[in-house]
Parts: sequence; structure tokens; C-alpha cells
Amino acid sequence: MIANISVRRHERYTSAPASLLKWLGGLTLVLLILSGCDDDSSIAGPAGGASTDECSIPTSNLVSGGVPKDGIPALTDPEFVAPGEAGYLTDDSRVIGLEIGGDMLAIPHNILWYHEIVNLNRGGEQLAVTYCPLTGSSLAFDRSAADGAEFGVSGLLFQNNLVMYDRNTEESLWPQMNREAGCGTKDGTVLEMRPIVEMTWEAWRMLHPDTRVVSANTGFSRTYSPSGYPYGNYEQTNNANLLFDMPIDERRPPKERALGIPLDGGVAFPFGTLDRDAFTVVSTQVAGRDIVVFWDRSSRGAMAFSPVVDGERLQFEAREEGLFDAGTSSRWTIDGRAVSGPLEDTRLEPVAEAYVAFWFAWAAFHPETKIWNAE
Repeated sequence: MIANISVRRHERYTSAPASLLKWLGGLTLVLLILSGCDDDSSIAGPAGGASTDECSIPTSNLVSGGVPKDGIPALTDPEFVAPGEAGYLTDDSRVIGLEIGGDMLAIPHNILWYHEIVNLNRGGEQLAVTYCPLTGSSLAFDRSAADGAEFGVSGLLFQNNLVMYDRNTEESLWPQMNREAGCGTKDGTVLEMRPIVEMTWEAWRMLHPDTRVVSANTGFSRTYSPSGYPYGNYEQTNNANLLFDMPIDERRPPKERALGIPLDGGVAFPFGTLDRDAFTVVSTQVAGRDIVVFWDRSSRGAMAFSPVVDGERLQFEAREEGLFDAGTSSRWTIDGRAVSGPLEDTRLEPVAEAYVAFWFAWAAFHPETKIWNAE
């Protein structure tokens, strides 16, 4: 049972603006530019070596994004530097934050605009941190299900979403938001998600001053500063323009970011609804699991956690000065750490499946999704 949830079938976006064709042409040109001439991307077609003959996903929704396989070059083990060496970022830049082997790492959207996938081999783990600029979706995966193979950008899109491929001898295709292979020998194989939290660079840096962040020295000639964002006004909340037309659920603005939990049909926590106060706490159940969602306006971030600590279910509340548990008045951060009070240094278990995406994409991949309603 989920409190304060509204449910309605999605409606179809049927009338494109008159300028859409021109806009799409410009975006296609941008995608071609992203492929660059320094990637040797002419060696394979869009689907690469992966077969689209055996697919569990509708191949009618699997289309070329305008660049060839590896035309958008994924990164593998890029250089990480101290915050002071990341001059390409501003305080408002969005980053994906995660912990690997005790190290706090930040992977900025600015990097992922141009690379979409960062393969990491650290602390004995093989991970892929991914971001699709067209669907605004940030997800991290354990690559074990793909036999530890690196992931690359296939050049295909599924419902406007990044389609990854694994660099095995017999490649498979993995739509990012499907979280499993949709074509090839691995079809149906599920990727285990790793918990991440998305927020502003300033907020992440304040929470983790010892963090390391991906260097701008990637080996590619790209403009990673905010002025280099290659998609124009695409991210504007009410912008309904997409690279490929598709149904849009009109319950929320198309490009509004939402924290989604893809369990039991899906539950979305739209940022616009969470942002009723500087801090918001949502206590609910999803698929029979107790869940607490934190929102922090200053970080422009939200994340979901289990509220259970040492067998006890904590009750959380938002106060003017921050996020607190009612029992001990310990203060908690957006990434689930108690930083003061009797529970200082305690950490909440994150909901690994939770991730942020644009509303239109979340609803497309989870058409039965419920929406948390603050009222």
C-alpha cells in the first residue's frame, strides 16, 4: 500500500510544435558532431556485432540515434582528480555520486553528455556508470551479468533511451532503463544495480570534501564546461520535443526529473512535488518494503532508503534546518548518513533500484507507474 499516490493511464502526445522538424534536424546534427572524427567510428554499423534477430523488446522501438557504434565513445577507468582540479564544473553542475571501496567518486553529467558510459574497475568491482542525456536517466550497474565485459554505446535508441552493448565476442544489446539485455545471446539477463545519488557538484563536494572527480583530460576533444552542453534547450522542464516522437504521459511536465523506484509497477517521486519545502521526507511502502525518500532543495537531489537500522524502523521528519529522525534527533544527509546526534556515523541502506530520469521516459518504461502526491 502506498499513501498519497495518483494513478492514471498515460495520454498520447499527438501534436508536435511546428518547429519540431527543424529542432530534430539540429539535434541529429549535434549527435553526429558528438561522434567526432577522433573515434574511428566508421568500423561498424549502428548495431555492431549484436544481433537484432532475437529480441524480447519491440524492435519497432529500436532505432538508430544518428551515430554509429562507439560514435559516442564510452570511457574506461578515466583519471580522477581532486575537486580543485575540476575547473570545468560549476557549483550547479549535476554529478552522479557513488562509493567504491571506501572512495567517494563523482562522475559529472558534463562528462556523460559526450560519453554516456564510464566503465570502472576499482576495489575488485567491475561497474558501469551510465547517463542518457535524451532521457535524463542515471543508473549504475555491476557488469558481472555481462561476464565483466565493458559496455559501449551501440548507436541505437530504445524509446529515446541509450542502448548499451557489451564487448563480448557475441555482443548483446542492453537498453539502459530496461536494466537487462533486450537482444542477443544475453537477452533477458538482468543487470544488478548499484546505488548512486545524483545532486549538484557543490552539494556533493560539501558532503564529501575528499571526493575524487573525473578529470577533463579524457583523451577526447570536448567542451565539458556548462557552456558546452550540446542539446540546446532540450532539458527545459516543459520542453516536449524528443528525438523520436513517442507517447508522453501528461500527468507531469515531460522533462521534469523524478526519482523512480521500479518495483511493483513503478513509483515516481517528481522533483516538483518533492520541492514543497527546503527538505522533504516521504515515508511509505513500495512492493511491501518500507521506504523513506529524502529531498534536499539545496542539492537538487532525492534518494530512497530503507528506514530500518539494527532491526528498528526509524521515523524521519523534515525540519526547517534539515532531515532528522524523530527518536534521537540525529541529523541525516541526502545520501543517508547521520552526521550529528546519537546515531552519528550510522548509514541507511539505499534502495539500489532507485534512479532519476525525465518524467516522460520514466512513464514510458513504467506505464503503470504511480505518482507520489504531496497533498
